Amino acid sequence: MDEVRAREVLAAAGLDGGAELLALGENAVFAVGDLVVKIGRDAELLERAGREVAVASWLAGAGVPAVRAAEPEARLVAGHPVTLWHRLPAAVRPPEPRDLAPLLRRVHALGAPPFPLPPRDLLGGVERWLRLAGDAIDPEDAAFLRERRDGFAGAAAALTPRLAPGPIHGDALPRNVHIGPDGPVLVDLETFSADLREHDLVVLVLARDRYGLDPAAHDAFTEAYGWDVRDWEGCGVLRGARETASCAWVAQHAPSNPGALAEFRRRVGSLRTGDTEVRWYPF
Repeated sequence: MDEVRAREVLAAAGLDGGAELLALGENAVFAVGDLVVKIGRDAELLERAGREVAVASWLAGAGVPAVRAAEPEARLVAGHPVTLWHRLPAAVRPPEPRDLAPLLRRVHALGAPPFPLPPRDLLGGVERWLRLAGDAIDPEDAAFLRERRDGFAGAAAALTPRLAPGPIHGDALPRNVHIGPDGPVLVDLETFSADLREHDLVVLVLARDRYGLDPAAHDAFTEAYGWDVRDWEGCGVLRGARETASCAWVAQHAPSNPGALAEFRRRVGSLRTGDTEVRWYPF
């Protein structure tokens, strides 16, 4: 979905007046007055969008600082899920890893919500992303990622967790924290799941190892959380699964973006050679 199509959906929803594009990735995200509008790629994501709204309501009831939905349900507009959110106050500073830790501790202390959460199907999008990539990527690279996906899925299912499983954010990165005048707020709730809590902690391990996160910032995160997931024998499995998903995610943008194709080739090449020190770049 490109910006033109996203704005067509905005217009169909009656929300196009003065819309400012904030992000264009898995979702198109627009600011419209005091609202933020998220538009999903296709109708298949409607259930996930509805669950994100339900999670926001549940977190509000539990007193967890998080973004709040402006409508109680997701809409389906012109074949795309649309959700409305209250716009947060302007950030007072950029988020840091240490800001994420107390929010995760609060989420990890929660019991199950009054609605079902899926497992963290980290690898579930791989097939869809590779299908969207089509002929833009080497078929042998696609086959490699499918094989890697299947191997890590089996290994992850056999893990013994150190922490008690339960609700997790699912994409626990500093970019999903907003630092407003009242402190850190959790945003982007669409990957909320019920699974190993370790999933939320491995995310920053990969950020440290692949994306250039300052090791001192990672140390500050683990100190604030109270445990370093690298001390757990299953860390490498979840890290490998996330690398596989992150590589396939970039592939979906390759048909229309030469930069994405170059980044995909960098990532898949490093996975093929087993070089864990090749730097990846956010996309």
